[in-house]
Amino acid sequence: MSNYRFINRRTCLKGMGMALGLPLLDAMGWAEASEKQAFKPPVRMGFMYMPHGVIMDQFWPADAESFLTSPPPALESLRPVLDQCLMMKGIAGVANGPFKGAPHALELSTWLTAALPDPNRRGEISISISADQIAANALGAFTTLPSLELATMPQTWKENQAGLNEAYYSHCSFSSPTQAVPAEINPRNVLNRLFNKKEQNGQASTGASPLDRSMLDLVIGGARDFRRTLPTNDQRKLDEYLDSVRSVERRIAAIEIRQKEAALEKAGVRSSRRNDADSPPIEVKIPEGDKRSEYMQVMCDLNVLAFQTDTTRVCTYIGSTPNGVSYPELGFTDKHHSTTHHNNQAEKVSKVAAITAFNIQQFAYMVTKMHSLKEGDGTLLDNCIMMWGSGLEDGDRHTRANLPFIIAGKGGGSINTGRFLPDVQGNQGDLLTTLLSCAGVPLDRPVGIATKQIDDIKA
Repeated sequence: MSNYRFINRRTCLKGMGMALGLPLLDAMGWAEASEKQAFKPPVRMGFMYMPHGVIMDQFWPADAESFLTSPPPALESLRPVLDQCLMMKGIAGVANGPFKGAPHALELSTWLTAALPDPNRRGEISISISADQIAANALGAFTTLPSLELATMPQTWKENQAGLNEAYYSHCSFSSPTQAVPAEINPRNVLNRLFNKKEQNGQASTGASPLDRSMLDLVIGGARDFRRTLPTNDQRKLDEYLDSVRSVERRIAAIEIRQKEAALEKAGVRSSRRNDADSPPIEVKIPEGDKRSEYMQVMCDLNVLAFQTDTTRVCTYIGSTPNGVSYPELGFTDKHHSTTHHNNQAEKVSKVAAITAFNIQQFAYMVTKMHSLKEGDGTLLDNCIMMWGSGLEDGDRHTRANLPFIIAGKGGGSINTGRFLPDVQGNQGDLLTTLLSCAGVPLDRPVGIATKQIDDIKA
């Protein structure tokens, strides 16, 4: 465990106020640019999910040598940017343990937590904080939104599997062991949220509600003494509450920084957050039709815009959930879930392969666009870590021993892309812990079941 950059949790909590101060802006590369110091873009993290696994012989490259020149059918849409991608075979998922009858509740809920729900509290949410929210806690201090959660479908699917809470079936983001993070499915709402627009008397307006900073200090300061008098369960609840208070404080600090920069730019002083040669923010058009590809692509555009404008540095997109979705755009209306139970029937296998290729195509759309946008000395994608994947290996057998993952982006130079690693020894906790490390996120403990970092990923 010596390769982790661990810090004590108590040390982290004591330093949270310091983390909001301007001196850290230098360390993160956001200080005002000077002739002697070049602008260094931040690293962003994005996660995009598809349920039910893949058809493995159409997903995994034949070997490391042919990865770039002869990709398998599922990856064809990524061919123009495969040199910006990294694939690895051998990442094991969390073992089902006492939940063998709940594959679809576990596939999504364990994807970013790398942990099982508490078997003694099945009806409640009781799992680990997810990797995206760990990143948001560290990187969200510097942006208006700590994180952005998107979904294609409402998070309301219910199924009685092993008595587990319904939130496990349709959520992958957990801000604490007991709090699932909802995702937004309306692209117009997302666009309004990115630019802090609120509806007032039918008209969009901007601006944040003023909060009393001294009141936040009073609440946090007084709670430290109060916490010592509470039993363990109440201490946990209080910690979750204080985490939410600190999140508000971080957002206030970010808004104040943005307001200061806006005033400087209005006065003719260029903001240090962008280079003159950087690509301008993309235009996002809300689709009027109901084609799934157009819907998913506008959500991907919103992810790109959020990263490009530094509105957030962490985004999670649940492209689909295991609740009977179909893909009529592909020429058939079979439900994704039922089709994955193909029993090697050629027609069903072909349909599952088409669904997988379709979802990867949307991911390819997003990362290709990122690769086309100039930022700093490279591209937006160069400064991102984008992960596509599924919580099952094979939807027919519900296996989890070899989960499908695609990593795109160099993470600011921390990841060595353009490779397929055919025999990685690790689990999804190891992968998530490694990616957080590559993004510069300090960790006081590994993610979920992790026991190490996967050094083969790193540049």
